[in-house]
Amino acid sequence: MIKSELITKLAGENPHLTRADVERVVNTVLDRMTDALEEGGRVELRGFGAFSVRERPARAGRNPRTGATVDVAAKAVPFFKSGKELRATLNLEGDAEPEE
Repeated sequence: MIKSELITKLAGENPHLTRADVERVVNTVLDRMTDALEEGGRVELRGFGAFSVRERPARAGRNPRTGATVDVAAKAVPFFKSGKELRATLNLEGDAEPEE
């Protein structure tokens, strides 16, 4: 699902809100999550998962086309850890082995 599909689905489920209102709410939530991560914080959505930022150190990489060594700068990357309830929901169907 992409953001526009989420907005369309939420607008359809909430006819008392305009699509513009739903879009504003979705954008505000995502902006606040981004702001929290940018400040080095963590965003936890109970039952869904937690977003945090992990630091990747500088390293020597390789240009796949030429094989030349290139320096890759240190960077911060987003990290998501799924919640227990989300994992349980995703693994409910199809994973159970039939008992013999």
